[in-house]
Amino acid sequence: MNKYFLIIIIFCFTGSFSVFSQAQIQRQKIKNQPYGDQRLYHFGLAVGLNFQDLILTNSGYTGENGETWFSEIPNYKPGFSVGLLADYYLNPFMNLRFTPTLHFGDLGFKFIEESSQETHSATIRSNILMFPVDVKFSSMRSNNYRPYFLVGGYGSLNLGRKLNEAVLLKTSDYGLSFGIGCDFYLPIVKICPEIRFCFGLADLIEKDRPDLRDESLRRYSNAISKGTSRMIVFSINFE
Repeated sequence: MNKYFLIIIIFCFTGSFSVFSQAQIQRQKIKNQPYGDQRLYHFGLAVGLNFQDLILTNSGYTGENGETWFSEIPNYKPGFSVGLLADYYLNPFMNLRFTPTLHFGDLGFKFIEESSQETHSATIRSNILMFPVDVKFSSMRSNNYRPYFLVGGYGSLNLGRKLNEAVLLKTSDYGLSFGIGCDFYLPIVKICPEIRFCFGLADLIEKDRPDLRDESLRRYSNAISKGTSRMIVFSINFE
């Protein structure tokens, strides 16, 4: 999926909340689950899509044959996400939540040789088990909806590593995240569409590569000096 197309989706997602809010203000409705937000703690399930990326820094490494390769990830590839949710009530406008989530995805690398413009493509499996801890800040409830935003941090483990690939990612990462969403109160369950942005802080590129059996791949591995993770997650929470 093209990155610019993804940006358009984000604006449409956030803009829909504004339009819906204006429509709801026009009239009052009977509230579903009027005391649902006052529970000390509750649990839920989250499913959605993720778009993984790496911010790459090229090393400018030149091999023995004089080739200099550069790398990029030209497009996002959608993946599937599923997780659990635990929410702890702090006050009427703040909640602490823990949402361990498994993100299935791929990273599509493209390598370009500077002089000949020769290209090489490689797809790396990236299955990430993420452990976010967030503070949820909610607005006043209006009828049967309530917008909110999230701020927090996370640690993660990469469960999909394969050896002897052009790029090998480290097993662990950590970073910061923020997001926005909206609680929709139904008679039995609360449904919450949400978008989350994750910014990794660790360098994920494995420099020491004794796993490489195919030496022709080493030129691609040496082309990258640093890579930090980025992820956008569209999810629906059922609470």
